[in-house]
Amino acid sequence: MINGIDRLISAVNGELTDRIPVFCNLLDQGASELGMSLKDYYSKGEYVAEGQLKMRDKYGYDNLWSLFYVGKEAELLGCKNIIYSECGPPNVGHMVIKNLEDIHKLEIPEDISSHPKFEESLKCLQILKRESDGKYPICAYLTSAMTMPALLMGMEKWIDLLLSGPYDLRDELLEKTSEFFRKQLIAYRDAGANVFLYSNPFGSLDFVPRKLFEELSIPWMLKDLSSFDLQSVVYYCGGARMNPVINRVIEKIGLTNFYLSPFDDLNEGKNNIAGRALYAGVINDIKLVEWTREEIRSEVKRIIDTGKRGNKFLFGTLVMPLAIPEENIRAMLEAAYEFGSFN
Repeated sequence: MINGIDRLISAVNGELTDRIPVFCNLLDQGASELGMSLKDYYSKGEYVAEGQLKMRDKYGYDNLWSLFYVGKEAELLGCKNIIYSECGPPNVGHMVIKNLEDIHKLEIPEDISSHPKFEESLKCLQILKRESDGKYPICAYLTSAMTMPALLMGMEKWIDLLLSGPYDLRDELLEKTSEFFRKQLIAYRDAGANVFLYSNPFGSLDFVPRKLFEELSIPWMLKDLSSFDLQSVVYYCGGARMNPVINRVIEKIGLTNFYLSPFDDLNEGKNNIAGRALYAGVINDIKLVEWTREEIRSEVKRIIDTGKRGNKFLFGTLVMPLAIPEENIRAMLEAAYEFGSFN
């Protein structure tokens, strides 16, 4: 029986199976599946793994997530408070870097895999690896060196340091966050993840001007991803557009998987990639909160009809908001399976 790994490998190779891969990123919904609060749910790797497995079985899509919440990375670097809400994802509630002098004090763990704050992620990955039995991609979310400082000091302070300096402190911080990224990548790989979402909003011209992209973003991407198998790394700009940089990322970095923004023109993205990489057509899942079934089906059909002709294509979502009604999740996925079929 064809499974998620089969579909993904076939898509990477430009081959056909029964349908295109469908990646549906349900995270916080796992708490509802288990009848738990988000705080309790994210307290144990066993709960997150069970939630992921239950939701994949329930809806039939092709991927599993080891991601708890983005702020979990900051906890590995000393964040002491996560703010929980019952209507959205947890957020960082304590900035590790309060002033520029704190950059000197920031310490990168020697071994991520043995860090106490990685323990529950490790449990989750071990369960997902065992229970999925190689049938479904296990995704890990990793924040790029250029983006991680925003979780440690806040976006406003990071933008100021990035653009205005002092540049020696900026570069010291980037050296540390890049080291952290590389160590995380190895830890997740060794624990069982096999798809690595490289989250880099600062790799989009929506965040940085072209000159800064060339002079800073590309060199730090090269450093982040040095000595790693790029075939399993997915370029993702946090929902920001990437069409204007795809050619440069392929040429300079060598990445071959792109998770486009819902705001990227899909035809343009397909033409930019020109068969050189796998790419995802991504739905604007905020709209799923209020769209009718007919509107959902129409948008899914538009995305898949545009991308499917190129073969190296998958359908995906961003991080699905908790407010999306279950019937709309089902409508989206049923449409993706129907319109994404090769039979």
